Amino acid sequence: MSVPRSVALERALYTLAASVLAVAPNIAPDSPVHSVIQLAGAVGAGAAIIAAAGDKPDRGRTIVRWSPLVLAAAVDITARNTAGWGPWCADVLLAAGWAALGALVLPLSRNLRRYRPAPSTQALAPEPPAAVEPAQPAMVDDGADAYTRQVRALWEARGLPGRTIVITAHPHDGVPHDLTLLLRSAEPGRPISGLTDESVAAAFGVEVTDVTIREVVRQYGREGGPSWRQVDVTPDANERRRKAPTPREWWADRIGATGAAVPGSEFVREVRDPGRGVTHYIAQVPDELGEPRINLHALAAAMKTKYDEGRLFVTVDGGQVLVSLWDASPLARVFPATRQLLTPDSDGRWVTGYLGNGQPARNRVYTDRGAAHGIFVAPSGGGKTQLMALHVAADALFGAVVMLATEAPDEKTAALGEHTARYGVGALYMLRLLWALDALMEIRGEMPWDDGHVHEWDPSRPGCPYRMLSAYLDEFLSAARDGLYGAEIMDLAERVSVKGRKYGIGIKVAGQSIYVQDGFTQLLCENLRENCIPVVLKVAPKKVSDMFKALGVAPEHIPDPLPRSFSPAEKGRIERVMNGQPEPPSNSNTGGAGWIVEGKTPDVLRTLFMDFKDGIDHFFPNTVAQLTDHETEQLETRGLWFDWTLPPQPGEFGPEADDDADGEDGYRDWSGDRASGRGQSGKRRPSAPRADTVTSPRQALEAIKNLTR
Repeated sequence: MSVPRSVALERALYTLAASVLAVAPNIAPDSPVHSVIQLAGAVGAGAAIIAAAGDKPDRGRTIVRWSPLVLAAAVDITARNTAGWGPWCADVLLAAGWAALGALVLPLSRNLRRYRPAPSTQALAPEPPAAVEPAQPAMVDDGADAYTRQVRALWEARGLPGRTIVITAHPHDGVPHDLTLLLRSAEPGRPISGLTDESVAAAFGVEVTDVTIREVVRQYGREGGPSWRQVDVTPDANERRRKAPTPREWWADRIGATGAAVPGSEFVREVRDPGRGVTHYIAQVPDELGEPRINLHALAAAMKTKYDEGRLFVTVDGGQVLVSLWDASPLARVFPATRQLLTPDSDGRWVTGYLGNGQPARNRVYTDRGAAHGIFVAPSGGGKTQLMALHVAADALFGAVVMLATEAPDEKTAALGEHTARYGVGALYMLRLLWALDALMEIRGEMPWDDGHVHEWDPSRPGCPYRMLSAYLDEFLSAARDGLYGAEIMDLAERVSVKGRKYGIGIKVAGQSIYVQDGFTQLLCENLRENCIPVVLKVAPKKVSDMFKALGVAPEHIPDPLPRSFSPAEKGRIERVMNGQPEPPSNSNTGGAGWIVEGKTPDVLRTLFMDFKDGIDHFFPNTVAQLTDHETEQLETRGLWFDWTLPPQPGEFGPEADDDADGEDGYRDWSGDRASGRGQSGKRRPSAPRADTVTSPRQALEAIKNLTR
């Protein structure tokens, strides 16, 4: 039979104290221990006297509780006053008797149960009845099946969690431990308030995540509301879901959950395209959640890839979300250009490249507003010349007149120039080209159509007397910063960007920047952006934000920078480090990769590849389109149609002093009585260099000459 802990402890204390009472007076008569024992005895005696003088019914138990202290003081005094250990070792016998009496009576731990109050002449006050625990609600035999009765027994044994009773219990098919409970409050008419996932999980010995509590809707023949709850206990299903989830379960847990990659989204279907090596996941976001919110980095982690591998692409269409996961990055592939892809269709659209989701990316040679302009932005080696070649071929296949001016010579640009009506190098050549475009707007504005009237250019309307004209200005900003001709190049480009589209004239500007601070005017940027589909190839990560802001892209749609390479990193780096071997050379393979900005959101694309080494003649028509005879005659009359590669001609920039001058003012007119390209009589004069472009003595001298004129 086990002894209560309090009893064993009190007996041990008596045994130890008895040894002290017997030994201390004989070994150390002057020890402070005696003072402590006497003080404790005095306290015990005082407490016993106070209890005896009182009228409480339990004063007898109080006296007994303090008696060990009083008796211990008496034993100590006796032992100190006997010679040695006393006759017959009386000191030891007294101490042992004291310990035995205390261990038998146990006043500290058991007197409340062993002793009763002393009799009293006063009537005892009746004690209030003890609180009676409410009886467990008895379940009525309602004919429940054996499984429900077993669950009820378990539920009752666990103390009726949440003060509820089991109405029905249904096992799930194919799993031994999963079930669904229908619970009702044990107190009719009272809501269920204390039922928690933890209490149900503890009752069945499962994890909290395996419990789902749902409200019960009132049905015909059954109540509902706050007094009812339905509980699903699914440990087996959750274990299977963790180890081998279905696509819908995997999406709900890893992607559609709150705080996940696409919160609130619901899986619709999965489509595998083995031929193209891509898997498409289609999901739907409910309308009440608004526009889908996508965390690309979290989505890449859920798809077991990395965002900068270029394998994951997302397309949003209203509330639908398409996630495309490629086996290998489509941006690392090479898409050869073909004449069929470059030929514009009836709407003037042609294939520039392919988007990250595999969809063809199309540009256009004209819009519903007239001829299309163009913006090509790329760093050195980013594929800008390749992109420009694709556009030149598309314009030529459309039947347009193409002219190309570049600020610096280039092998690919020179090969491209062989398929254009005019090609030249330098800021002066670009200025002469823009003079011609400025004049052609006036000339074409006076050319009657087949119906005898003048119309704005429209490719769908028959009877147009001239061809569409596309002028390509490569390295435009470098030419626009030229000290002699840059200011007028910028002014004329801005002028043509405003009105040229109405006369079938489009300008395609190519460079490494479109920043206003680099010289690109805001008006020119806006005019080009509104009448073209810009293409921005790989740019420095720190410039991505500013570049797209300049194109009018909203901050929330500005994309992340492209990775430095789309090739997967070679494995075995740890072994190479351990062996002291160098890393293999990295392959950037990002030439031609960038963004096309047709709508409000830039889309990642890889442009088509035109191999200049194998020749590019087969991409172009057999003949090069030219201006009409009327247009060239009018340009010659204005002194604007000649060999633009020549150095500045006498009188080209205004009258010049000449000893053999025929005019009255002593100036020789190089172009006869031609009118200027602006439609005004007189000689064309160069614009004075802008204040911010005067950086040399030559430019300062030129500015002074213009002021004196």
